[in-house]
Amino acid sequence: MMKLSLTKIAATVGGVALALSAGAGLASADPVTDEMVNTTCTYDQANAALHAENPTAAQYFDQSPANQQFMQEFLGSPKDKRVSMINQVRGNQGIEYVIPVFQQMVRACHKY
Repeated sequence: MMKLSLTKIAATVGGVALALSAGAGLASADPVTDEMVNTTCTYDQANAALHAENPTAAQYFDQSPANQQFMQEFLGSPKDKRVSMINQVRGNQGIEYVIPVFQQMVRACHKY
C-alpha cells in the first residue's frame, strides 16, 4: 500500500485542480477547483470531516505538522490566496489518490 503525506496530498489536489482549469479563470474553473477555493469551512470543520469520513487519511494527516499547517493556511486564506497556493503546487504527483480525499473532506465539512 502506498503511503503519501497529506501535505503532498493537499498540495497535489490543489495543483492538479488548478492545472485542470488553467487559463479558464476562477469564474469558470472546474468543480474540483470551485469546491476547494470556495469552501467556507474552517480548519476545525475540515479536520473533523477528515477524521469522521476518512480515518485512514486522517491518520497520515495527524502525523505531519506540515500537512496541518498547509491546510490551516489554505482554509484561512481568501480566495485569491487559495488560487495562488494551488498554483504553487500544480506539478505535484499523486493526484489520483488526492482528489477523492479532498473532495470528500470539502463536501462533508459543513456537517461538522
